[in-house]
Amino acid sequence: MNSEFLLLALSALLCLLLVLPYATALTLKLGLPVMAGNREGLPEPTGWIGRAKRAHMNMLENLIPFAALVLAAHGMGKLGGLTLLGAQLFFWGRIAHAATYIAGIPYARTAGFFIGYVGMALIFINIVR
Repeated sequence: MNSEFLLLALSALLCLLLVLPYATALTLKLGLPVMAGNREGLPEPTGWIGRAKRAHMNMLENLIPFAALVLAAHGMGKLGGLTLLGAQLFFWGRIAHAATYIAGIPYARTAGFFIGYVGMALIFINIVR
């Protein structure tokens, strides 16, 4: 397996794991019957629970273009050092983003986001050059 694909799989796992903190917290806060229901009219989560939910949603939004870039680079035979660096930056940047977002550390969260974004840019640059 290419390292980029491993990092893509690990990023998908991170996305799956990010749902657990806020889903568990909301279940403990609102109760299982509410969370097992259709969830209409739920209050917007606040505090760390809200940040955890937003971190998960942000990961979803960024995982799609990351996956598309890795798959495009593979399909075009453009995997290499730059795409590997990009995938590594994306994965570790997204871990930093999630941890600092949930912890409520604004500028560090932005740095983590930017690192992941630069990783995607590197993959794109390698595809088009």
